[in-house]
Amino acid sequence: MLPAFLWVPGAFAEALSRTPSQTEGPFYPDRLPLDTDNDLLVLNDASTPALGMVTYLSGRILDLNGEPVRDAVVEIWQADANGVYLHKGSDNAGRRDPGFQGFGRFHTGSSGEYLFRTIRPVPYPGRTPHIHFAVKAKGRERFTTQCYIRGHEANDKDGVLNGVRDARERALLLAAFEPLKGSKAGELQARFDIVLGATPPG
Repeated sequence: MLPAFLWVPGAFAEALSRTPSQTEGPFYPDRLPLDTDNDLLVLNDASTPALGMVTYLSGRILDLNGEPVRDAVVEIWQADANGVYLHKGSDNAGRRDPGFQGFGRFHTGSSGEYLFRTIRPVPYPGRTPHIHFAVKAKGRERFTTQCYIRGHEANDKDGVLNGVRDARERALLLAAFEPLKGSKAGELQARFDIVLGATPPG
């Protein structure tokens, strides 16, 4: 499992804005891979890595007061470099990249931090590039959302993203996919924090 980035607590002047929820979509894996760790580029002991632009995707799971949510299970799933999900109903399923895990999990520690090694998401017919997220935390309902590439030309035409009418809220779903400093292999990094709503009384 990849190590989490170091996290330095910051001061929050006011309550944060809750990350908008997004549909789970029809392509949550219908059969989970045997390997469900946070490195989606190496499937079990396969010698051939996945196709695509390597991306280190990290962030924190926070509550509305900016406090980290520990012991949360963060799941991601996304289409491979050919636009195919780990789902038998995905378009062009016969072109699925066998080296791409397609799904991963990470358990947050005391900092609320998560980290995945995956690929930069790609567009496919009808959708702008995106990565699906689900967060499961004790005492909270399962939360689902999607992360999008900031500035991608297809964002303006994506119905799911633009279903979030408020531009300020929509901006909370965007992450910059930027060159990883010091990488000689053209790797990228992206940061996507998720702020959960209030814990229901119980």
